[in-house]
Amino acid sequence: MIRRSGYLDAIRPFMNKKIIKVLTGMRRSGKTTLLQLLQNDLKTAGVPESQIFSANFESMAYENTTASEMYGEITRFIETAGGKSYIFLDEVQELDGWERVANSLLADTDCDIYITGSNAKLLSGELATLLAGRYVELKVYPFSFKEAWECGEKGAGVERAFRRYVQLGGMPFIYANSLDSGAAAAYLRDIYNSIVLKDIAARYSVRDLDLLQRIMHYLVSNVANTFSGPSLSKFLRSEKRSLAQETLYNYISYAKEACLLHLAPREDVLGKKGLKFQEKIFLADHGIREALTGRNERDINQVLENIVYVELLRRGYSVSIGRAGDREIDFAAVKGRDKLYIQVAYLLADDSVVEREFSSLLSVRDNFPKYVLSMDSIDRSREGIIHRNIAEFLLEDEV
Repeated sequence: MIRRSGYLDAIRPFMNKKIIKVLTGMRRSGKTTLLQLLQNDLKTAGVPESQIFSANFESMAYENTTASEMYGEITRFIETAGGKSYIFLDEVQELDGWERVANSLLADTDCDIYITGSNAKLLSGELATLLAGRYVELKVYPFSFKEAWECGEKGAGVERAFRRYVQLGGMPFIYANSLDSGAAAAYLRDIYNSIVLKDIAARYSVRDLDLLQRIMHYLVSNVANTFSGPSLSKFLRSEKRSLAQETLYNYISYAKEACLLHLAPREDVLGKKGLKFQEKIFLADHGIREALTGRNERDINQVLENIVYVELLRRGYSVSIGRAGDREIDFAAVKGRDKLYIQVAYLLADDSVVEREFSSLLSVRDNFPKYVLSMDSIDRSREGIIHRNIAEFLLEDEV
């Protein structure tokens, strides 16, 4: 198993505290492995296996288990454990009523609870009300380029390793098993199909699977592009299909809840206000796009934007698309009191491209850091705007 030290370090301060540790993220992004690593760390620290309870609710062993039965099984385990119990519940959204189980365990027993889920709204319902202030959420993403680089890619050199990352994305299983491009594509297609069929179609009783697949494929193909209902409706008409706008937006919401897609809002960085239209689509793992379309290198500008967007989320930023007058800024990212602006380009090929990328940032007159990221190796920083090679930027621990 590959240790993801950043996530483990973020969890560690809450271990042995009366607070539920919740890991959320897309399927196969590494949540189960993190639970296994935490259990191994407990055993290394001297906690006997008899005090560790683990259940994966994707297993058929729990297919027909009710919340009451699960609560009974865990409390019986705690009563006979012979010491403080550690409870690990994986893919907990598969258990109906899991919120009541978690709340009751926290209220009735002395145990340390860790749960994972592949639904972004895991904490938006009853649990959030029941456990206000008594849980901490950690969002888990696929490998960053830095993690992929440290997982055996260093020998290839930065440029070649980054090109492979552009193609394969960051799903941990690919790097843990050194999959080639063909095997990786097959694996990613299986993940995608599992999300669409299980986390979207089955969970939300979507009947027209063909139409759902067409919409999802359109969204995946159009990462880093502005989304609008009319544009998607136009695409459907070209496919001789139609769909009510409300249903269309429901499908997009389902994909967001399954942690497959993100929609980045727009912000007027000069007027400091949100703009309620023209969001951009981003994909949790850009490797899925390559597996479905085979066009990541051809559409390199889109894919680079997607990589940077997810990296900013991974580093804890809230990210929006900036608008400064009639100019667009790819990302305005905020974390606490810190803020930064980023433009992403494939290459600064000529003076017109340089002018376009730098002028948008120059129009913002605050003192927060401003970056232009591209694949160029020559530093073209000017007027306080920092130009960085995108791969080198991604290998840094912090901006």
